[in-house]
Amino acid sequence: MRPDNTPLVDPATLLQLARDVLDTEAEAIRRLAPRLAEPFVTACRLLLQCRGRVVVLGMGKSGHIGGKIAATLASTGTPAFFVHPGEASHGDLGMITPQDVVLALSNSGETAEILLILPMIRRLGVPLIAITGEPRSTLAREADVNLDASVEREACPLGLAPTASTTAALALGDALAVALLHTRGFSREDFSRSHPGGKLGRRLLLHVADVMVKGERVPAVRQDASLGQALLEISRKGLGMTAVVDDDGRAVGIFTDGDLRRVLERVDNVRSVGIAEVMTPGGVRIRPDVLAAEAAQLMEQRRINALLVEDADGRLIGALNMHTLLDAGVI
Repeated sequence: MRPDNTPLVDPATLLQLARDVLDTEAEAIRRLAPRLAEPFVTACRLLLQCRGRVVVLGMGKSGHIGGKIAATLASTGTPAFFVHPGEASHGDLGMITPQDVVLALSNSGETAEILLILPMIRRLGVPLIAITGEPRSTLAREADVNLDASVEREACPLGLAPTASTTAALALGDALAVALLHTRGFSREDFSRSHPGGKLGRRLLLHVADVMVKGERVPAVRQDASLGQALLEISRKGLGMTAVVDDDGRAVGIFTDGDLRRVLERVDNVRSVGIAEVMTPGGVRIRPDVLAAEAAQLMEQRRINALLVEDADGRLIGALNMHTLLDAGVI
């Protein structure tokens, strides 16, 4: 101990303890996969047939895990909510309806607060799915189906704090949510409707049309313009590039700041050069109904900083660059 009674810290010991925890919990999850069989399929069927909501129960640490599982289910197309078993026996049991499915978590399978309300759950006639660490426990036997989340040992060196067991239960909950998501055909658009806020919401909800510059703000010059005129357009519009368009307003090329640097290496008088001589023919195009996040991904893949936006007839209607996406909070 130090003079101020704080324990001495050995970095090597701390790191080894942390690695042991991660190894133990990773092994607990790896051991779940071979045990997945007909009970998991049955649980998925019960959840898919549910005409109400999934009511998740759990006490203590299992309750915290249950809350997260309920949130994951709800955000991926399976309506769900968490009910505290202790409160359920004091009125909250009224939240459960005959159209629901109950998902109960208990590592021991003997949690008194859950066992107390089992007769009422049975009286409602709702299917009961259990996630337990004891397949021979009361809860496992009473359930319509039990998912075995047992672990050889906890990551806690004392073998007391729920660590590997809660990680295993959480992983099983995620497995259920993803299996249901896939079976329901839950899409990106469905996901976005339940995640409208924050950066995730912006990535899923914003389309190119929402963030692109349009109208007079789109940098564009005719293909018979000079390089000097193109440079003035780039400077005025501030996107670091300009589109080159034909008489019908269709983009035939693009000229960027990077192109300018390459031109200056071989041209003395920029005023004597036509933009059609030095532009990049074509340019990468995108449609306005594409997700803005996909536009960012495309730019990263092609290693470019700007995109031209065209309508169904191939006419230029907008443009965007990395800064546009940054300002919109997409990246």
